[in-house]
Amino acid sequence: MTVSRDPADGALAGLRVVDASTLFAGPMAAMHLGDLGASVTKVEHPDRPDPSRTHGAAKDGVNLWWKTLGRNKRTVTANLGSPGGREVFLALAEQADVVIENFRPGTLERWGLGWEELSERNPRLVLARVSGFGQVGPYRTRPGFGTLAEAMSGFAAMTGEPDGPPTLPPFGLADGVASLATAFAIMTALSARERTGRGQVVDTAIVEPILAMLGPQITRWDQLRTVQPRTGNRSSNNAPRNTYRTSDGHWVAVSTSAQSIAERVVRLVGRADLVDEPWFARGVDRARHADELDEAVGGWIAQRTRDEVVRAFEEAQAAVAPVYDARDIVEDLQFRALGTIHEIDDPDLGPMLMQGPLFRLSDHDAVIRHTGRAHGADTDQVLAELGFSPERVAQLREEGAV
Repeated sequence: MTVSRDPADGALAGLRVVDASTLFAGPMAAMHLGDLGASVTKVEHPDRPDPSRTHGAAKDGVNLWWKTLGRNKRTVTANLGSPGGREVFLALAEQADVVIENFRPGTLERWGLGWEELSERNPRLVLARVSGFGQVGPYRTRPGFGTLAEAMSGFAAMTGEPDGPPTLPPFGLADGVASLATAFAIMTALSARERTGRGQVVDTAIVEPILAMLGPQITRWDQLRTVQPRTGNRSSNNAPRNTYRTSDGHWVAVSTSAQSIAERVVRLVGRADLVDEPWFARGVDRARHADELDEAVGGWIAQRTRDEVVRAFEEAQAAVAPVYDARDIVEDLQFRALGTIHEIDDPDLGPMLMQGPLFRLSDHDAVIRHTGRAHGADTDQVLAELGFSPERVAQLREEGAV
């Protein structure tokens, strides 16, 4: 796939974003904007870089998660708690369209960098504030990580096997969902600015977006006084729905959310008689017979290889997908056709694969122009663009402000 790597060609070209957030929702929201052409400046403490630079796997001492999370961002250092760092941040905010921060509520205000000060300098600024529990309420100052949001949103309570404990995801699910919500909220605030001429504050509590994704659990409790139980890979709304092991040791996932698909599946596995059962006509009733359906489907799949299963399901126009890990994803023909996986030339490690932007636009490419850069790599250049003289930059360095 040939794409332009000029940010001027992006859908968000000209949008200036200051990313003063860490681990992970805020930085990921800024990454999404940068993928679409926004000019993103990442601000980190001179002595305490974003912890994501040391999170997860590394190669030759080079962190790999940061290469993705920090892509399309210039990196600047500033100690916002110092007078010099405050001066730098105000200068950045004055020329920005968006500032993203995830300090504990009240921290920016303590530094004299709250909404009052920032909006006075730049009335058109959108300040996106990401925290575990939001800017108001009794929990506002609690440390807020995605794990806590996954617990308090109801996600963990409904995830796992029926006789097992509540289960947390092995990745930053709540942070990822919150990053999408924050990017959407930022664009909403920018759209409103076109009408009003004023910026505003975006308040994202990490616990809320994932709660919104979990279906009608609140309405169900309000109206029925019941809660969704843990069902493992099964669904309480339809069956068969599970993961099944193939004869060559792989796994596939089957879904039958549509009645016609459920009928095709049982016919495929040689159990057309089940279609005539009175309980088969509704998904919720099929779910009550999940043991019988899993035995039929699982037994048929267990006698065939993954490729044989997928091919048979495709021919029957039934819904199946192989359970992939990263090794499978990078080889898959559909991901290749979509251009999902991008190869980027990284200055530290050479050619590097990573997942690309979230979607495609017909008129504007969303691209990865470069991978995550070194801590403070662009400080001198950015400060010069803001009007700081070399002498002033040297003085700020001596003070530990940058």
